[in-house]
Amino acid sequence: MKDSFGRKIEYLRLSVTDLCNYRCIYCMDEEGVEKKRHSDILSIEELTEIAEAAYSLGIRKIRLTGGEPLVRKGLITLCRNIRGISDDIELGITTNGSLLPNMAIDLKNAGVDRLNISLDTLNPKNFRIITRTGDQHQVIDGINAAIDAGFDNIKINTVLLGGINDSEVFDFIRLTEKIPVQVRFIELMPLGVVKNWDKNRFITVDLIEKYLRSAAVLKVDGVAKVYRLPNHRGTIGLIAPISNRFCASCNKIRITADGNLKSCLHSNSEISLRGLHGEDLINTIRQGILKKPLRHRLNEDCSATSRNMNEIGG
Repeated sequence: MKDSFGRKIEYLRLSVTDLCNYRCIYCMDEEGVEKKRHSDILSIEELTEIAEAAYSLGIRKIRLTGGEPLVRKGLITLCRNIRGISDDIELGITTNGSLLPNMAIDLKNAGVDRLNISLDTLNPKNFRIITRTGDQHQVIDGINAAIDAGFDNIKINTVLLGGINDSEVFDFIRLTEKIPVQVRFIELMPLGVVKNWDKNRFITVDLIEKYLRSAAVLKVDGVAKVYRLPNHRGTIGLIAPISNRFCASCNKIRITADGNLKSCLHSNSEISLRGLHGEDLINTIRQGILKKPLRHRLNEDCSATSRNMNEIGG
């Protein structure tokens, strides 16, 4: 269906948990998140019912997010359930990749089509600074496991952090020479724990373009402008929510793990879906789509949402 501004809404980002095995500095507080009661989080059955309702309204792309979705018990069952709704659904997952070595094959067999894997640095020291824990080699192993499991069009999400990983841009671009992935450089947004960060941390994708003078522009893929360098197996995507606001073409809604519909990532307006079923659920999602705002105001101010990124699902 279309929202009140005529945009066709066909993409749902469905958060299955706000928990994560990392503590990324731009995503959550250092102490992590307080674990909610089981009853406070959408069940696998509720998540499936929401996916079915969204599909009836024209949603054709569903991305499971978190927190870290691979820590959610029952995730494989949920993937099978969503795949059972229709083969028309493009089912994706955004993950930090650390658990993929043991899960990639099961996810592929459950009907997952696409993987976006977060990796903000190739430097061990920087990895500890950004994630506060973990080992980037687990993520690299996860990427290789996903390729071996038969996933294609894998995307690596790299958030640009001024003074931390901006010196690694060329290293990430070289990665696309070796393996068939799309490295997507994403502008950091003033949201949640980073709202009051120093402005020098927020850099734009203009930094990347000097490395892409010999690259061919292939296409615009959703919110990413995609380039390919000569003799590179993979591609480079640039996502610029601040310097090149793409609200006019935004086609997505979000549902948080605790069951609230957010029609805009940066709005503090939410609609609860808990306890709704059948036509009540469908009609409430419909109303949420119709209330989607025209645009965010990130280039004028920080995000209006009171949630951290791990609570929204990106």
